[in-house]
Amino acid sequence: MIVVVTILLFDLFNSKPEIYRKIVFSEFMDRVDEGNIKEVVISGNLIRGRLTDGSRFETYALEDPELVKKLRKQKVEIIVEPEDKSSWYQYLLTWLPMLVFLGVWFFFMRQMQIGGSKALSFGKSRARLMSDQQRKVTFKDVAGIDEAKEELEEIIEFLKDPHKFQKLGGRIPKGVLLVGPPGTGKTLLARAIAGEADVPFFSISGSDFVEMFVGVGASRVRDLFEQGKKNAPCIIFVDEIDAVGRHRGAGLGGGHDEREQTLNQLLVEMDGFETNEGVIIIAATNRPDVLDPALLRPGRFDRQVVVPSPDLKGRIEILKVHTRKVPLANNVSLEVIARGTPGFSGADLANLVNEAALLAARKNKSAVEMVDFEDARDKVLMGSERRSRVITEEEKLITAYHEAGHALVAKLLPETDPVHKVTIIPRGMALGVTQYLPVDDRYMRSKTYCLNAIASALGGRVAEEIIFKETTTGASNDLEKATELARKMVCEWGMSEKMGPITFGKREEHIFLGREFAQRQNYSEATAVEIDREVRRIVMENLEQAKMLLTKHIDKLHAIAKALLEKEVLNGAELDSIVYGTATV
Repeated sequence: MIVVVTILLFDLFNSKPEIYRKIVFSEFMDRVDEGNIKEVVISGNLIRGRLTDGSRFETYALEDPELVKKLRKQKVEIIVEPEDKSSWYQYLLTWLPMLVFLGVWFFFMRQMQIGGSKALSFGKSRARLMSDQQRKVTFKDVAGIDEAKEELEEIIEFLKDPHKFQKLGGRIPKGVLLVGPPGTGKTLLARAIAGEADVPFFSISGSDFVEMFVGVGASRVRDLFEQGKKNAPCIIFVDEIDAVGRHRGAGLGGGHDEREQTLNQLLVEMDGFETNEGVIIIAATNRPDVLDPALLRPGRFDRQVVVPSPDLKGRIEILKVHTRKVPLANNVSLEVIARGTPGFSGADLANLVNEAALLAARKNKSAVEMVDFEDARDKVLMGSERRSRVITEEEKLITAYHEAGHALVAKLLPETDPVHKVTIIPRGMALGVTQYLPVDDRYMRSKTYCLNAIASALGGRVAEEIIFKETTTGASNDLEKATELARKMVCEWGMSEKMGPITFGKREEHIFLGREFAQRQNYSEATAVEIDREVRRIVMENLEQAKMLLTKHIDKLHAIAKALLEKEVLNGAELDSIVYGTATV
């Protein structure tokens, strides 16, 4: 179409010009006198015209007022046009279509030469074949997820020696789905597989399948598996597969969706009428709940490997991997750092080590010390210190008592996380922070723990009310946490004696509507009123408990607040000395 339109435009602007025979002015005057001129076109000094026999001519003349009279006398048709001073415009109109045609042709030629964006090849797969030079990560670089490593090492061993498994009737898994929270090392595991496997390794993202053109996703899936068959045995890694593997029929109105067409083709290629022997699919996602059930069944993804957040032993191993190239001081204990970072993922620990190295480099140290890791952990958990922020003495006093209330209630109640540090230095968005660090990794919470956590969260507001007889907006986040925890106790965990061991509200997250429409009310309005009353009761009872504790130990509250005003930061040991009387302040 572009070529045809260009040719038509070229013909339009390049119609053959009329041929004019040049004559001298004296011959022109003779023709006028003889009456052989039929018409003339005067444009400045240029005169063009047509003779009585139909032939055309052109000549140049000086300004002659008598000329018009002679032409009128011979009854010559006279046409006067303005002098044409834009010959360049004519040249532009003449050559513009050809230039456009050459430019479009050159653009397409360049696009066809570029490997990453081949013109007219939208249906080709975007998968990248990992070369031997790129395979730098091995299983030695993966730590803290030993069970997941074992299952994937088995697949690598199967590819290297299939007879070992086939002699007992085993078959190679067709697909492995890596499931886990963000930052736990799913993509790192895939890179380690690429580094360990002696087979071709294709890598692609789930979003690379979906394009603006209809049908491109399915075409790319077909092309991807065709490449896999040619290079079998091979491994195909699909990162963030939830971008293309979501539930079918979830679109508004039940209309056909481009993602569904792509998913249907993916399902057929993984386990359809034709088999793909030797092509192993490894996919990663942190949203297995939104994936289509047909994608998760055995025969497509035979295994679901959970990649969890690391435990204490795993965090120690991860820290060893990330500190290989970091010079550490003699006082650095990776075990202490691991104990102080419960709930951290592999990515969080890598960020922690990097932040510690940057802090040490900023202070011109030759090695990273333990204090750098402590500061880096506080920065990651609580945000950077904002010492430049100007705070009035009154606000500083209120913040000191607020944080002292949190810390004291947490110290006086059993089954609470130990207070690691209390500070009234502004960090992040907060004016002060009370940091808790559990001794061990918690995998479940007791009812007592939840109730005491609510009381501890409300301790700051209660301290303000007791000391200043007034509350401030600084407790807004504490109220939000306490209310949310109380509602989960009633609606999700069955920890309310009045409501009983029943869950209220069913979570049905619509795939394309998002989390705003996730909660569906499956209880009556009367039950909703009872739930609100029970949530309010739990919060108010723990508020009263915090008020009773702080009123009874008002002297310790004053002592902690005074120490915070003097030192600005108190660690767990200093707090213990104040609360339990092992030292004086």
